[in-house]
Order: sequence, then structure tokens, then C-alpha cells
Amino acid sequence: MDTALPNVADAAATPFTRAQRKAIVAATLGTIVEFTDWLIYATFAPLFSRHFFPAHNDRVSLLSAFAVFAVGFVMRPVGGALLGAFADRRGRKNGLTLSVALMAGSSLVIALCPGYQTIGMAAPLVLVLARLVQGFAAGGEFGSASTFLIESSAPSRRGFAGSWQHFAVNAGVLVAASIGSVLTSMIDPAGMANWGWRIAFAIAGLLGFVALWVRLAVAETDAFKRTTQAHRRERHPILVIVGEHRRAALRVIGIAMAGNLCNYLWLVLFPTLAHLRTGLPLHDAFGASVISIVVSLIAIPFIGMLSDRIGRKPVLLAFAGGSALFAWPALHFLANDFWSATVIATIGMLLSSGFAATCASVMAEQFPVQVRATGVALPYAVSAALFGGTLPYIVTAMSNSGLSQYLWVYVAAVCAIGFVVYARMPETRGKILD
Repeated sequence: MDTALPNVADAAATPFTRAQRKAIVAATLGTIVEFTDWLIYATFAPLFSRHFFPAHNDRVSLLSAFAVFAVGFVMRPVGGALLGAFADRRGRKNGLTLSVALMAGSSLVIALCPGYQTIGMAAPLVLVLARLVQGFAAGGEFGSASTFLIESSAPSRRGFAGSWQHFAVNAGVLVAASIGSVLTSMIDPAGMANWGWRIAFAIAGLLGFVALWVRLAVAETDAFKRTTQAHRRERHPILVIVGEHRRAALRVIGIAMAGNLCNYLWLVLFPTLAHLRTGLPLHDAFGASVISIVVSLIAIPFIGMLSDRIGRKPVLLAFAGGSALFAWPALHFLANDFWSATVIATIGMLLSSGFAATCASVMAEQFPVQVRATGVALPYAVSAALFGGTLPYIVTAMSNSGLSQYLWVYVAAVCAIGFVVYARMPETRGKILD
């Protein structure tokens, strides 16, 4: 039974054991690589889109590529449900190794797949299938990794431990952006458009198998080991979530909606948005993104520690309120200038760090151990599909329709709704979980 933990601030200095540190490192490294694989698609979409979706207008090809990006998100709830249940029944470690293997294999398939001019309609079909598998893997990754981190930590330090989940996500984006920056610096634009993008997918895929090796070496969490026999007698985790934890699952969707939107805006889409909207060279856009992500990586663990002292709600409220107010100036003043783009991206990333540092802990704290991975993975994946996966398509469609100046309204509205969700949810800092 969950109870409140007294004197959390005093207990926050509790040191991690060697096993806990090893678990955090293994989960973090694996997630870094897995999200590099997942996000390399959006990073290089402007370059490879015409190989799979030939059209007379480059924007039409890009729109098609981003539609496939969104389609990958359709599988995230499926992956969240099935891989989350797999992790709840077969172990967090098994869930983590399966998800990273699927992600890495799909990246290598994309790297090697011939284009439309060579194999015709089979090319976009292979791309769609590979992206569906990646979406399935990503859907299960967040729940399994978040649960693994939270269960590997003392109650007084779950905010700090959980912050490494989104630290890893942001670092994965940094790796993807860095690959983009390095390759676009070394290879001329024609070479990048013809074959350079394939190198990026190949690197991401090979790194994924390194992460698989790392995860195979980590031990299962004690919380799962204690409940293994009970898992075998329980109903399927999805049925338990639907039947007994619907309110918590809906709360997770609400918790994640603004965070997913802002993360995909600043983490994933920013280089392409700045390039298409202002003409900022891709190399400069990637550089601005790299700087902003580095700043967020420094901030996230400290914000996680702060949430262990003052609570999850104040941090999340600051994120949502600040992001809603920043939406108009950020998108209105974005220009073809490296330093102004860097400042805008950095402020956006710092605000989003409030969500990144707390989301894993606050979502895992909503559920009992028997369904924790499913409870995080499934509703989070639904939120990611609705508010993250559709964003590139929405932005591109608004641009083609001449409505790009109103994007800030959408961002501010979602953040305002998130603010209300955070204000109404119960504080979970310091709960003792089973």
C-alpha cells in the first residue's frame, strides 16, 4: 500500500548503492541510443523524403515523409500496451532488451532500403513497415525504462533517478543532431541528399546493438522479483489498467500532453522548422539545437533533485505556464540568425526541462508494481501519438496553407490545458511504492 514518506528533504541525501548506479547507467545509455534511432528519422526527413516519395514539389515529399513519422506514432500505443505488459509479466530487463533490438534492426533496414527509383512502391512500403516497428519499440521503451529507473531508486531520490530517463531522451536527440551536424559539415549537400543520410541510419542502428549488449548485463529490479509469482496469477495488465486504474491512466495522458508537444517542438522539429521557415542553413539549425540540448542536459538532473525537495507539481506548473507564455515570442521572433535561433531554442528547452526532469517519476508513482510499466507506457504512448507524432505534419500542413504564424496558438493552448492538469493532480513526491 502506498504511504507518504516523512522527512523527504532530509532523506534526499541517501546515497545510491553500486547496484542502483549501475541500473541507472544501463537504462540511460540504452535509452540514449534507442531514441537516437527513433529521432534520426525526423532529423534527416528533408534529405531522404524524395527518395521514397518522389514529387515535383519538395514540400509534398517532405509532407509524405512526416506523415510516415506520424504513422509510426500510431504503433506507440500498441507497443506501450504489449511491451508494457511484457515488462510487467516477464521483467523490466526483458522489456528493455526487446525494445532496443527492434529499434536498432529497423534503423538498419531503412539505411539499406533502395529508393523509389529502384524498387518502386516497395520502397515506401518498407519505410512504413520499418517505422511501424520503431513506433512499436518506442511505445514500450518509455514505460519499461521509467519503471526500471524508479524501482531502482530509494523513495526520497526518485525524482533524481527518474530525471535520467528524459536526460537520455534528450541526449539521444543530441546524438542525432550531432550526427546531422557532423555529416552535413563533412559531406556536401548533394552527397547528403543522395547517400549521406543512409550513413546516419546505419550509425544509429549499430549503436542500438551496443545498447542491447549493455542492457543484457544489468540485473532485474527487486520490486519485480518480489512480485513475480503474483504477476502470474494476475489478470492481464491492460485489463487491470482499464478496470482499476482508468483515472490514473487518463491523468498520465494529461500529464504528458504538453510535455510531448514541447519536447517534439524543441527537441525534434526545431532544426527543420527553423530551416524551412526562415531559410537558416541546416548546419546552423543543427548547431543551435545542439547548444540548447546541452544546456538542458545540464539542467535536468538538478531539476529532478529539486522535485525531490519541493515536489513534482511546482516544477510542472512552472514548465506549463512558462511554455504557454513563451509560445508567441518564440515563434514570432524566430529568424534567419544563428544566435537568435540558439537563444529561442535554449529557452524552450530549459522550460521543457521541468517536464523532462519529473515526468518519469510522477507517472510511475501513479501505479502499483504489478501494472506499473503498462500504466506508464500505454497512456504516455497515446499522448505522444496525439501531441508529438502529429506535430511535424501539423506544422508542415499549416506552412503549406499559409497559417504558420498561428502555430503558437496551438502550442499555448495545449500548455494551458497541461497547467490545469498539473494544478489539479495530487502531489506524489515521497510516496512509498510497493
